[in-house]
Amino acid sequence: MQTPRELVRNALTFNHPERLPRGLWMLPWVDLHLPELKQELEARWPGDFGGAGNPYRPSARAKGDAYAVGKSTDDWGCEFLNLQAGVIGEVKEPLVADLAAWERLVRPPVETLPENPAAARELVNRNCAATDKFVTAGCCPRPWERYQFLRGTENALMDIMEPDANVRGILRRIHEFHLRELEFWLTTDVDAMMFMDDWGSQQQLLIPPAAWHELFKPLYADYCALARAHGKFSFMHSDGCITEIYDALVEVGVDALNSQVFCMDMAELAKKAKGKLTFWGEIDRQHVLPSPDPTVGRQAVRDYARHFFDPAGGVIVQFEVSPGSNPATVLAVMEEWDAIQREAGLRP
Repeated sequence: MQTPRELVRNALTFNHPERLPRGLWMLPWVDLHLPELKQELEARWPGDFGGAGNPYRPSARAKGDAYAVGKSTDDWGCEFLNLQAGVIGEVKEPLVADLAAWERLVRPPVETLPENPAAARELVNRNCAATDKFVTAGCCPRPWERYQFLRGTENALMDIMEPDANVRGILRRIHEFHLRELEFWLTTDVDAMMFMDDWGSQQQLLIPPAAWHELFKPLYADYCALARAHGKFSFMHSDGCITEIYDALVEVGVDALNSQVFCMDMAELAKKAKGKLTFWGEIDRQHVLPSPDPTVGRQAVRDYARHFFDPAGGVIVQFEVSPGSNPATVLAVMEEWDAIQREAGLRP
């Protein structure tokens, strides 16, 4: 019987996993509002992904609880306002209100990186050896979102339209820090690294594709190249309609992509990427998972599988249980995935 680590690796390499690997996301909101659902999901469909532990040092700049109502500050000094317990809030007062002052204000949290990299590497490697799950690195580069946190979303969108030396300088400083993080993690025994940026609105990319290709594609190419050089897989998450950059994400070497495929034309996505990367979820959180009718969830799984499922690999069962999710529909989604696997001769 294949271990969770082997299941994920075989799905990523189209090497016939015995069943589809799975890894659901559940915000702290679920602990507060749907604890029985979480318990049932974990009991019936245990996840195949594991963590590597935390070798970072505490940040003197971080304050508060990001998932609690009120204000919190992250380790870059960005302040978030949260109005609902169990989810993360937004930046309302950007740290870098004056773009010309960025060099003084943008201070990556290098002080949180392991003081003794060799000892930290040993810790991570022990954690990897102690589990048979597929382990992802404990960092998550997100250059576009970090830029938004520093400048505020409105400023960021305007900056990107005509990027001057200041804009490029901030992006370079963010990127250099993320590369430094990855250079540590990718020399450990983790199986993969993950990066993310939410790029889509409901209909299209948030910025002109040409700007994305110029400013951000090279950053992602660096992450994926570094992972490949160390024999690791690259996972990426991006919300919204990102059809316009699917080809580019395949090109730079993303191995598994988590995107809101129900915002897009699934047939078109399959033409662009089926067999070239792994579809890492998901199921629609806006209309399907909140539906009071579980058959809506079952049909969504059938639609997804019709476009992306292949017994040889290329699919990871994933979605996010979040505010509005209907427990009966969530369970129906997982049960339907089991049914599809049985029909294909896999063990659920």
